[in-house]
Order: sequence, then structure tokens, then C-alpha cells
Amino acid sequence: MRLTVILIAASLAACAKKQDTASDTAMASGAASHDPDVAAQGNGLPSGYSVVTDDSTAKLTSIRYTSTGGNWEVTTGPAHIIYSPKDTASGVYTASATFTQLEAPRHPEAYGLFVGGRDLDKLSRTYTYFVVRGSGEFLVKRRDGAKTSDVVSWSANSAVPKADSTGKATYRLAIRAAADSVRFLINDKQVAAVKAGTVPTAGLAGLRINHNLHVLTGPVSISK
Repeated sequence: MRLTVILIAASLAACAKKQDTASDTAMASGAASHDPDVAAQGNGLPSGYSVVTDDSTAKLTSIRYTSTGGNWEVTTGPAHIIYSPKDTASGVYTASATFTQLEAPRHPEAYGLFVGGRDLDKLSRTYTYFVVRGSGEFLVKRRDGAKTSDVVSWSANSAVPKADSTGKATYRLAIRAAADSVRFLINDKQVAAVKAGTVPTAGLAGLRINHNLHVLTGPVSISK
């Protein structure tokens, strides 16, 4: 009986960890087993950039980045972050990027920015991320190693348009780190703010793109 209890507890813990990792995607609603990553047959990642997938066993060749007019057409594949060592910021600054969802995913999936990245190539990685999805909602979250926690749970806002009938929508995302606060903007409208120090902002900045998406975006821009 004791062995059975131990095995059940271990199984529940493993399930909780898997759900926590995927909780900013549609997979948290139970779609994970029905929506596996679809390999995109990648043809090379942008030069000078590193990619870290949520699933450490995922292949980078399952992600496709195609340069087009100074932007990237991205097809996934596994959920991941992408960043360059040159994109670091601290103190007062704004990190921004524009995303266009080119077609509707099978389930609403998120994409956006991250800041405050540290140890990104390690299991102890930390960062703050700000993402949207075509259903017209946004999320602010932080990662501390294997743990993720909501800062602002999924919320609808008039600044976050829903994708149109063709599955397209465009979002200009910005994270503004100030001396007293961290502000989150979509299409030039503030949708959330937290007190400075609530989330990490000093470190690397980049993009976060979840699985099975087709979006147009570009490198993160940092301005002081």
C-alpha cells in the first residue's frame, strides 16, 4: 500500500510539472495530448542568435526561420525563446517587437517578448515574459527555473484585437522598465503595470514563441 501511494504521488508531481511548463499555452486546458509539436523542417536559425526550447528533447530543425524584408517568418515546431547576447538591458529602457499572426493555429497559442533573462542556457534560467494570443488576450508571467508563475493572468483587453476570419492579427508589444514600475503595452496602449522589482528586468531580452504557430516578427528592439 505504501509503495502504491508513493508511485501515485510521483505520478501526480510529474503531471503537475508538465502542466506548469505549458500553462501559458492552450495545452493547459487538456489539449496537450491532442496537439503535439508539428515539425516545421527548419532551414537554419538567424545568425548570432540562440534558441532554447521548452522541451529539452526537441530538435531545432523543427523550427523554421525565414528572413524576409528585415523580419522573420517563423513556423513552429516546439515552443522556444530566441535571443542574442547583444540584446541586454538594465535600468530604464523599453524592449519592443511587432508580431503578426499569419494564420490561425489549431488552438490559441501565445507569442511575445521576454526581458530580464539570466542563465538562459541552464535549467536555472529566469526571465519575465509578456505574450498575446489571437483570441484577444494577454498574459504576463515569470519563469524561475522549472517554475512559472502568473504576474497578470490571461486577460482580455480592447488593445488586443482578436484574429480576423483569416486568422490574422497584428500586435505591437512593449515592456517599459522604469525606476518605479514595469509597464506592459500593446498597440501603444498600456494594459498592465507592476511595481519595479516585482519581476526581473535586468538581463537579456528576446522573443518567446509557442508551438505550432506561423507568425511574422523581427528581432527585439531595445531603446533607452
